Amino acid sequence: MKKILIADDSSTARMIVKRCLEMLGFKDAKFIEAKDGSEALAMALKEIPDLIVADLNMPNMDGEAMLKGLKENATTLNLPVIIASSAVNPVRIERLTGLGAYGIIAKPVSPATLRQAMGALAQVGA
Repeated sequence: MKKILIADDSSTARMIVKRCLEMLGFKDAKFIEAKDGSEALAMALKEIPDLIVADLNMPNMDGEAMLKGLKENATTLNLPVIIASSAVNPVRIERLTGLGAYGIIAKPVSPATLRQAMGALAQVGA
């Protein structure tokens, strides 16, 4: 069973991501939810999910700081992370990709945008 961590300060946004993933065939996945980046980082270390979908703008610790924290830890270094943001631009995409994000998608999240980002994961063997 796949474990998927969804990190977003909006419960509605977390629900939308979960439903989109279920529509893509992850109905039997174990979904873990976090309200901010620091909670997501702690959960990732404890649960070792197969995939993380995280918002960029969250309180306490944003998605970029969470991503840095994941990539600095040997246990979570190779976890695939997809970042979702309403403020996607080429500079931000380049910076997040350079930090190790496998995909950056625009909000609102849809099954199509998630499928595209997950297709990139399949190409790198994640």
